[in-house]
This record gives sequence, C-alpha cells and structure tokens, in this order.
Amino acid sequence: MANLYDEFQWRGIVYDATEGLGDVLAKECVTAYIGFDPTASSLHVGNLLPMTALARLQRFGHTPIAIAGGGTGMIGDPSGKSQERSLLSREQIEENLAGIKPQLARFLDFERAGNPARVVNNADWLGAIDLLSFLRDAGKYFTVNYMLQKESVSRRLESEEGISYTEFSYLLLQAYDFLQLFDRYGCTLQMGGSDQWGNITAGIDLIRKLRAKKAHGLVMPLVTMASGVKFGKTEAGTIWLDPARTSPFRFYQFWLNTDDRDVVPYLKYFTFLERGPIEEIEHATASAPEKREAQRVLAREVTTLVHGAEPLARAEQASSVLFGEDIATLSVDEVLAVFEDVPSSEVSGAAFEHAGLGIVDLLADPRVQLAPSKSEARRLVQSGGVYVNNRRVTDVQTRLTRDQAIGGRLFVLRKGQKQNHLVRLT
Repeated sequence: MANLYDEFQWRGIVYDATEGLGDVLAKECVTAYIGFDPTASSLHVGNLLPMTALARLQRFGHTPIAIAGGGTGMIGDPSGKSQERSLLSREQIEENLAGIKPQLARFLDFERAGNPARVVNNADWLGAIDLLSFLRDAGKYFTVNYMLQKESVSRRLESEEGISYTEFSYLLLQAYDFLQLFDRYGCTLQMGGSDQWGNITAGIDLIRKLRAKKAHGLVMPLVTMASGVKFGKTEAGTIWLDPARTSPFRFYQFWLNTDDRDVVPYLKYFTFLERGPIEEIEHATASAPEKREAQRVLAREVTTLVHGAEPLARAEQASSVLFGEDIATLSVDEVLAVFEDVPSSEVSGAAFEHAGLGIVDLLADPRVQLAPSKSEARRLVQSGGVYVNNRRVTDVQTRLTRDQAIGGRLFVLRKGQKQNHLVRLT
C-alpha cells in the first residue's frame, strides 16, 4: 500500500475520518493515539481492531500511543451504553491496568528506532488537575448545546435512565486528553470505534480553539458477526485475551468457528497478512468453502499474535485430536497435554465401579454441566449430540465403567461439535 490511509481503506476499517487525513498520512509522520478502558484486568477480542490499527500505524512509520484510561476509567464512557457503568475504585483500576499493559505490548514495539510506541495513563494529568482549573481551562470552550448534540449524550437522554452529570462530563475529559497528548507528544490524530466520533471531534475542537492547530480523527466500524450475535460473545461468554480467562484452545476455536461470510473481512481486520495472500485465500474459500482453509489461517494468525507459537501448537494439536477417533489409544499424559485448556472436573472413581455410572447422570452432574437437567441430557443423547472419548453415544441406558476410561482415569465428553469436558476419576 502507498500509505497507511490506503491500507486502512483496503482493509475496510475507515468508517469516517476528518477531511484531508489521507493526504496528511501520505506526506507526514504523525503521532496518533487510541484509548483503552481499564474496566477489566484483560482486554478482549473487541479490542483487537484498535490494537492492530495502532500496530499498523507504527509499521508505516508513524508513532502510536495507547492510553490506559486510569483517569477516565473512574468516570465511565457513556458511548454505546444504555445505562451507567459501575464505578471502579482506584485499586481496581490499577490492577486492571497491570493486566492490560502486557497485552498491548504484544502488538506495539516500545524499542523501535525513530517511532517507539508509548503506553500512558491519563490519570497522570486528570488526577492532578482541580475542578476549578478544569472548568476554566476546558469546560468554558464547550456549550451545553454542543454537548447535547453528541450521539453518546443524546441517546442516553432519550433513555429511561437518562445520563448523570458524571458521565455527561466524559466528553470533556477525553477532549482534554487529546489536548494533553498534543502538548506533550505532538499527537495530532485520535482513532477509535465509530461510537467515539463525538468524543474525538470534541478534542479536535479544543485543540483548534486553544492552540490554533489542526488535529484529525479516524473512526473504525464496530465489528459485527453475520449471525447477528455481538462480536466476541459466545455461549460461554466473552472471549478474553488473558489465557487465564479464555484458554488459548477456546480462543483458537472461536476463530476457527468463524462464519464463511465473516472470515475474509476478519483476515483484513485482525491479521497482518498482505493483500496478495488474503486475495488468494478469498478465491480458495469461494471455490471450496467446505475446506475452511480461511478459518484455519485466521485462527492460526490471531492466536499466534495474542498468545504466541507454543500455545498455538497446543491448540492445533488439541483440535486435531478432538475430532479424531483414535483418542482411546493415547496415554493419560498425552490426553492431559492435549486437553490442558479444556474445562475439567473430578468425579469419584467409585461411581464407575461395578455397574458404572449412567451417561445421563454424568452429563447432568453439576460438576460437568453439559446438560442442565437429566431430561435435557436424555434428549442430547437421543439426538446423537453426545460423544464419549470421541465415540458417539445414542443409547440413554449407556453406563460408563472405569475400564472404559482412558488409562482407567479419564473420560473426554463432548456435546455437539464444540463443547468439551474432561472427567478425571479420583
């Protein structure tokens, strides 16, 4: 690509931008920032598009700044929210920031010659300014009418809950962030999701009014899934970047299960593959979608980015064994290694002696929870959706005994094609 803006456009991640930004990015090296809310101790897949955007920006010679919002995190951004967030304590925010910073470091190069990345905490300036100074230095430049026109505010005003003065002030705080980054680091570009356009343009206006300089903004589309489900949400919950919250195996499976309609856009959004390879994959997918080659490439690329080569190798090994029929030939240690990231529970081995334990009882066991009730467990078995050690079980009278367990110690249960559970006999 000739320049970063062309790259962003080809990848489909320019939802809106200020006039002239393309020319600026083609002719100048700029400093740009994106903010990340410390609402949890880990980022999630919904944060990957802005993370990769900053990384692309750096690769094109520009300087990226990631703001870990220790200051604004204490207020809460109303953008895209139907109700006010729960306020976090300073201690919670500091703990969350400690978890987020290493995840950003996997994408940004802090030692790169000429344009090293930075992670900054806006609590450094927001926590130091007093209310009167803030109202004088920033608040006086925004009319209430201006703020009411912003979508993040107007939507909440129309809701039953309304908006508190605390969240109403968020737009001013983010505008002040942009001003501070302009003064401290020469930052002239803010990027974010499309719901951030109002906050970004407020910062641009503040820089123009106070410094008589032109700043820019670029917003990216909010990523969706063709199925209609919110991106990053599954039956099991949010897909986190922290391996303790979402195992590399589950993370890999999430991308492997991408809908055919989404996979090429996701390759553009979330990987650093260039145009040629992506177009080849697109053609291959169009001619033979059943091979799901695009999904395998996507899962491999993103898992490597977030977790590294070794967790990827374990996830791929687990995935290949998961759907094979030779699992009973593996040793206990091999099964444990392959299914290291799969949920597991311990069940007394005594229950599997003599006549054994009924498959229906095991599926509905609260420790296993592959079925919410025995009646649902029976329905799953009768419909052919239950596997034990990769063998389909269709008889609701089936009983499992210790000698059927792998090494006399393990059962691998599977519900459908995706949900697995390891039962350890004690």
